[in-house]
Amino acid sequence: MAVMELIGLVLRGLQTLFAIISLGLNAYLCSADAFYTLSPSQVNFLLFTSIWTLFPALPFLAFGTRFLPANANNKIAHVAMDALTMLFWFAGFIALAVWYNNLLYCFGKVCGVIVASTVFGAFEWVLFSISTGFSALDWWRTRGNTSAVKTGPETTTV
Repeated sequence: MAVMELIGLVLRGLQTLFAIISLGLNAYLCSADAFYTLSPSQVNFLLFTSIWTLFPALPFLAFGTRFLPANANNKIAHVAMDALTMLFWFAGFIALAVWYNNLLYCFGKVCGVIVASTVFGAFEWVLFSISTGFSALDWWRTRGNTSAVKTGPETTTV
């Protein structure tokens, strides 16, 4: 196994672990017991981002090269999915941090959960920034290489 493949595997594993942790934290914050009112949109967005990461993004990024057909497995799509997920995490943790900073008061374990959710969102942003860089670098190195793209059998017309 090449070093870059091992780094990519560890990176995807950490992204999955932190997304599960963030999902739990944000699901708690969205519960009715946390705020006694409707949950804030910043928390809802981070909950969406956790679900986005776990279901469409990471399965496509981790298993797309092995299980998708060649025409659906595009390196630009990998870069776009990584970049979009990175953008979601960045917007989510910044919005939650600003919202938390503007709270007039905070008490109980909810405050600690908000901080933890913000920190794990920042970790996810860093991890997806790294994986976006790796994906973009891989795309850039192989952009003119037609042998890297698998195509179907050639057809000729007579």
